[in-house]
Amino acid sequence: MKCPYCEKEITGITCPQCGSVSPEEAKFCMECGVSLIEEVEETFEDDNGFDLGDRVLCADGTCTGIIVDRVLCADGTCTGIIVDGRCSECGRTPEEVKKQEEQREEQQEEQKEEEQEGKQETKEPDKE
Repeated sequence: MKCPYCEKEITGITCPQCGSVSPEEAKFCMECGVSLIEEVEETFEDDNGFDLGDRVLCADGTCTGIIVDRVLCADGTCTGIIVDGRCSECGRTPEEVKKQEEQREEQQEEQKEEEQEGKQETKEPDKE
């Protein structure tokens, strides 16, 4: 298709009905008026890995949610779920989270012991 003013070639869409060419951004054919936008059939893709046929609805009958068997990340601050053995957000395995939590607890215990030792030293002045 050429521009009627400058004769520059314009890319276009060929009408499936009459075969004439309309500009690429056209929604309808300039000759016959047929829609040039392909109608895409909307399909629902369940990309979360759950088979909706196996769902369990809430027992009270009024709930519209679905009870699923998701395992949350063991880190109390992460919002991820465990997929294929790793958290979908932080990427850690439950074992890594547990090990890090144990290390954190050990550090806290050591700090408490050091604080208690420091308090005892200030209560008991040096007797020299």
